[in-house]
Amino acid sequence: MTVFGPAQPAPLNAGDPQPLGQGQVTIVEGTTFSICAPNGDMDPGGAQGLFFRDTRIISRWQLRIDGQQPQPLSVADTDTFASRFMLRRAPTAGHADSTLLVVRQRIVGEGMREVVTLTNVGREATLVHLELHVDADFADLFAVKEGHAAGTATHAQASGVNLVFSRPDNSRGLLVHATGEPVSSHNGLSWQIVIPARDEWRTEIIVHPVVDSRRIEPRFREHLSPEEAEEHSWRRQVTSIRTQHEQLGLVLRRSVRDLDALRIAAGEDSAHTFVAAGAPWFMTLFGRDSLLTSWMALPLDPSLAVGTLYTLAALQGRQVDPCTEEEPGRILHELRLGPQSTSALGGSHYYGTIDASPLFVALLGEAWKWGAAESDVRALLPAADAVLAWIDGFGDRDGDGFVEYQRATDRGLFNQGWKDSWDGVNDAAGQLAEPPIALAEVQAYAYAAWLARADLADAFGEPALAESCRARADKLRSLFAEAFWLPDEGYFAIALDGRKRRMDAMSSNVGHCLWAGIVTDEHAAQLVARLSEPDMDSGYGLRTLSDRMGAYNPMSYHNGSVWPHDTALCVAGLMRYAHIPGAVELAHRLTDGLLRAAMSFGGRLPELFCGFPADQFRPPVPYPTSCSPQAWASGAPLLIVRAFLGLDLDVPKRSLVLRPRLPQEWGTVTVDRLPFAGSLLKITASGTEAEVRGLPEPSTVIN
Repeated sequence: MTVFGPAQPAPLNAGDPQPLGQGQVTIVEGTTFSICAPNGDMDPGGAQGLFFRDTRIISRWQLRIDGQQPQPLSVADTDTFASRFMLRRAPTAGHADSTLLVVRQRIVGEGMREVVTLTNVGREATLVHLELHVDADFADLFAVKEGHAAGTATHAQASGVNLVFSRPDNSRGLLVHATGEPVSSHNGLSWQIVIPARDEWRTEIIVHPVVDSRRIEPRFREHLSPEEAEEHSWRRQVTSIRTQHEQLGLVLRRSVRDLDALRIAAGEDSAHTFVAAGAPWFMTLFGRDSLLTSWMALPLDPSLAVGTLYTLAALQGRQVDPCTEEEPGRILHELRLGPQSTSALGGSHYYGTIDASPLFVALLGEAWKWGAAESDVRALLPAADAVLAWIDGFGDRDGDGFVEYQRATDRGLFNQGWKDSWDGVNDAAGQLAEPPIALAEVQAYAYAAWLARADLADAFGEPALAESCRARADKLRSLFAEAFWLPDEGYFAIALDGRKRRMDAMSSNVGHCLWAGIVTDEHAAQLVARLSEPDMDSGYGLRTLSDRMGAYNPMSYHNGSVWPHDTALCVAGLMRYAHIPGAVELAHRLTDGLLRAAMSFGGRLPELFCGFPADQFRPPVPYPTSCSPQAWASGAPLLIVRAFLGLDLDVPKRSLVLRPRLPQEWGTVTVDRLPFAGSLLKITASGTEAEVRGLPEPSTVIN
C-alpha cells in the first residue's frame, strides 16, 4: 500500500491556474453546461460537449492552428460559468519556443460564447491558419452519461459566417455565428490571418441553441441589461457569511458561487428559482436534492426554499401511473427535458422517491419560520396536506405506521431513498434488503413533516389539527424506537425489509435521524459514541457505511464512500443533541476532516469521494463520476455553519435562537444581511459568545 504525504494546496482564487492532468473541465450556468478537455476542446466519442436542457448540442468543438492541436499551458476557473484556456502554437521544427499565444475565453448561459485571441509575441508578422471543427449529434443526456450515445442524423448547413445544424424532426438545432470573416463549411469554420509583430487578433463565436425551431438567445452575465444585471446580482444580495478561518472562508465562497450557477428558473416567465442537483449530469430538478439544498441554504436565501416548493407543488402527483410511479400527492423525483426523456427511467416526469414527499412538508414548516410570506405558505398548504394523505395511504403500504417503498415496475429505481444505488441498503453481512423497504431516515423525515404541519396549524388557528399531527409524530417516534433500535449494537437499523427484518448495517443514515429529531436522548447518547468510532469516521468525514460491514467498499457509491452533505446532516444532528457528552467534539472533528478534504479539491466539495482512511491516503481519493459542482455538497458548509451557531429563526413569533459552539480555530464568524421580520441582522460570534445587531422591536433572542 502506498501512503502519500500530506497535500498542502494554496487557496484557490478566481482566475488562479489549475494544474492540468486532473481530468475534464466543467463549466455550468443553469441548464447549460460544457464538458471539455483542459485545452478547451470537446472531443467526439466520449462524454464531452456542450449541453442545453438535457441535450448535447455540440459533440465536437476542436481548435486547430496550422492543422495541429495547440499545446496547453493552463486553464483558469474564472467563475463557475466561465473559464480561460491558455495555449500556444506548437513550435516550428528546430525551435524550442513558440511565438504565438492562444487564449480561449469561454462563458456559458442559455448558449455559449468563446473568444479566441491570438497574440504574436514574435519580432515579425506571422501567418496563421485557424480552424474550428464543429459537429452536433443532439444526443440525450442520459445516453451520453451511460456511454451509448449513438448520435442522431443531423443536417449541417454553411451560410456565410454561420453554421446551422438540426435534427431531421427540427426538435433540436444549433446556430454558430463568428466574427473575423471566417470561411464556413460543413466541418466548421476557418480563418486565414496575418498577425503583425507584437500584435493580436481575435474572433468571437456565439452558439445559439434551437428548440422546436425556435432560436434561444444566450444570456451571458456580462452582457445583461441593467435590469437583468440587477436580477443576476444574487450573490451581492444574499446573506454574507465571513470567517477568520482561511480554509472555511474559501469553501464558503466557492459554495455560494456554485449555488448561484446551479440556480434555475422554474419557467421562462417564473419568478421562482430552485437549485439543480449537480453538474454535469443532473442539471435539472430533483425533488430530494433540491429540497435538502434549499433547506441548507435558508440562511443564505430563504426564497430558494419557496421557489423549490412552488415548483414541486406544480408537478405533484395527481394520478396513479405505474410507468412513472406517479401517485396522488407524491412529490416528483426527477424532471428530464432531453429528446429521449420519455423513454428514460419512467419518462420525463419520474416520481420514484420515498423521501421527497415528507421533506416537502418539513421544508414548508421551516420556510415559514425563516420568513416565507403567509400568502405563499397558505398557497402551498394544499400540496402539503396532499403529501400527508399520500404518506397515510400509498406511503404506508401495509398500515404498520411506517413509510416504505417498492418500485412499481422493473424500470424504476430499486432503492428510492438517498442511497438509491441497487445495493445501497443491506444488512451487516452484506445481504440486500427485500422490498417493500422502510428506511430509518425516511421515518425521521415523516416525523419532522408531522411536527411541521402541527406548527403551521397552530399558526393558522387550527388547534385540533395541530394536536392530531403532534399525536401522529409522537406515535411514529415510539414505533420507530421500538422497531428500528438494535440494543445489542447501540444504533438504529438502516431499514426494515419486506418481512420486517431489521437490516442491521451500521450506516450514516442514523445521522439523518439525529438531524430530524426523532431520536430519544437515551439512544442519542449511544449513537454519539458509536459514530465516534474509526470505522465510521474516515478522517475526511463520515463514511456512508462502517468498514466492519459485509458490503463495505470505500470505492463504492453508497457503501463506504464519504458524501459531504451526509456528513453535514450528521454534524447538524449532533449539534441538535449538543447536550449529549461528546456530540460537539465529534461534530467539530468531522467538520475539520471535511474541510481538509475540501482543500484537496480546490475548495469545492464534490458530490462524494472514496472512504479510505485519512491516515493512509492523503489527499482523499476522488470518486471517478462524482458531480462537481453539486447542489447539496455546495449547501453542506452553510448547514454546518448554521449548526455551530445554533441558529434558528421563528420570524412569525419574532424570536431567534442563537447558541454558538464554534470551533476555536474558526475565530470570529460574521453573518450579515440576514433577513428577519423586515430587518437585516448582523450576527458576530466566536466560541460560545455571540452578538446580534439590527433586531426589530419587539424581538426575543434565546441563548
